[in-house]
Amino acid sequence: MPGGKQAAVVTISDTLSQGKREDGSGDALEALLKEAGFQIAAREVVPDERELIAALLLKLCEPGQSRLVVTTGGTGIGPRDVTPEATLDVVQRTLPGMAEAMRMESLKHTPFAMTSRQVVGVCNTSLVVNLPGSIKAVKECMGVITPVLNHVLDVVSGHTAHKE
Repeated sequence: MPGGKQAAVVTISDTLSQGKREDGSGDALEALLKEAGFQIAAREVVPDERELIAALLLKLCEPGQSRLVVTTGGTGIGPRDVTPEATLDVVQRTLPGMAEAMRMESLKHTPFAMTSRQVVGVCNTSLVVNLPGSIKAVKECMGVITPVLNHVLDVVSGHTAHKE
């Protein structure tokens, strides 16, 4: 089913793109998405380069590709953390409530969550979600947004009939 319940996992990390360590957050994210009923259509690792990230997001959000694109990494305040900027380069609309809900959950576990800059937005008819790069944060954030993903994807694709 092209574009149906298909998701892409994108890990953004200079270190991982050089093959210097294992992709723990990407592995955790893939497992959580499968548990939520998604098929993994793509699994990518890219360095912290704004143009490369934006180009990959655009490709993954083309019609018939992944309806859900979830990134992990690059959401902090370090000089090479550019995932939010790359995401804002490609999304047409943002969903700040989803990003804030994830931050609020993470803030219950660490005060450093207030420095996370993840973005959630719509690119074409796909939802793009930025998550921090730690396994712990991936689990916390996915726990918050998973219950609304199907609804959001339905609405983004134009299925707006109210369901009781």
